[in-house]
Amino acid sequence: MDIMQLTKAEEQVMQFVWKLNETIVKDVVDQFDDPKPAYTTVATVLTVLEKKGFVSRRKIGNTNLFSPAISKKDYTKFQFSSLLKNYFNGSFPKMATFFAKENQLDIEDLETILKQAQEELGNDQPKKIE
Repeated sequence: MDIMQLTKAEEQVMQFVWKLNETIVKDVVDQFDDPKPAYTTVATVLTVLEKKGFVSRRKIGNTNLFSPAISKKDYTKFQFSSLLKNYFNGSFPKMATFFAKENQLDIEDLETILKQAQEELGNDQPKKIE
C-alpha cells in the first residue's frame, strides 16, 4: 500500500489515534485543547483516514472503534523521505547541513548527533558522508 500525504487536520487526529492505539471518536475529541472540535468533524476526519487506509474501523454494538492501520514509524519514514527528496534533492548531507545552520549547532552538537546515530545503528566506525 502506498502511503499518502495527510492534511494538517488528518495528521493531528492521526497523532491521537497513534497515541491511544484503539479509540472511539469521543476519546479523540477529548485529546484536543479547548476549544475542542465538533464530534462530527472528528468523526468525518476518521472516516477520511479510514478511506485513505490510515485507520481501521471495528464496530462493537453501536460504537466504532478505530485503530491505526499504518504505524507512526512508517508514516514518519514516508514524511522524512518526502522532505529529503522534495527539498534537498535526496541529499541527506544537504539536509543535515541546513538543519545544523538553522539551529546554530556547533561541532560538539554535531559530534553528539553522530555518536547517537552510531549507537542507534550499532556501528563501531563512523560512516563517511560525501
